[in-house]
Amino acid sequence: MDIAALSMGIAQTNLLRDVGTAVLAQSLDQATSMGDTMTQLLDSAAMERSVYPDLGGNIDISV
Repeated sequence: MDIAALSMGIAQTNLLRDVGTAVLAQSLDQATSMGDTMTQLLDSAAMERSVYPDLGGNIDISV
């Protein structure tokens, strides 16, 4: 068995694992950021409804 080839294979496997973990961490950070932004948007929409509670309650349609 070739020790050098085995060592290279283990190093590549470790590198791929580390890269996958880093990409997953970035995806998690982005999802958390998007969730925080969505929460802020929903909170601002709730504030808008509390100021104008009848806004959007009726739709006038004429044909």
